[in-house]
Amino acid sequence: MNTKLAIVDDNTFLIKAIKDKLSFFDDISIKWFALDGAQALAKIEENHNLDIILMDIEMPVLNGIEATQIIKQKYPHVKIIMLTVFDNDENIFKAIQAGADGYLLKEVDPETLHKGILETLDGGAAMNPSIAMKTLKLLRNPTNEKYLEDKEEIKLSKREIDVLEQLSKGLSYTVIAKNLILSPSTVRKHIENIYKKLQVHSKIEAVQKAKRHNII
Repeated sequence: MNTKLAIVDDNTFLIKAIKDKLSFFDDISIKWFALDGAQALAKIEENHNLDIILMDIEMPVLNGIEATQIIKQKYPHVKIIMLTVFDNDENIFKAIQAGADGYLLKEVDPETLHKGILETLDGGAAMNPSIAMKTLKLLRNPTNEKYLEDKEEIKLSKREIDVLEQLSKGLSYTVIAKNLILSPSTVRKHIENIYKKLQVHSKIEAVQKAKRHNII
């Protein structure tokens, strides 16, 4: 079986390095690559006949965790392995929350990468040993993690909820403004207020927290 794969990374040198690692295996076919999450969304819209994505985390425009959440909502059949230099607890936790199917470090050798891809396609979860240990720690000690659910009451206006629901669909400020008959600057202001009220710093955090509190 030929595995259809895409690579999303803002570093073209690292994209080449990943391609070189995968060139040893004739059962992997690289369909496309993207330099940020937004570009990846555009490319997968054009062709979602894809098996798996290797996704970087830190990228401009739309980061890998935000892109992962949107892609998993729209195309749940596509597996996503986070391939990153970061193995801190916060990134691991957020990636898992976003729906990532695996988490490997970019220093991974070709054999381990290939094995991880096949395991993930077979329903497993590719993880470096250090990542697996951190994940177990997060699961064993959830009450100690500052990233977990807090219980404060959150009150958003009806218009802010409308904006947040549109945002959860991966729509741009311009499209949201058009859909809600608002100006883009008004949408931006609503989003700033949403961030403050939810005490978050990104779209994915806002959407996740709103869902956990049953706001959207």
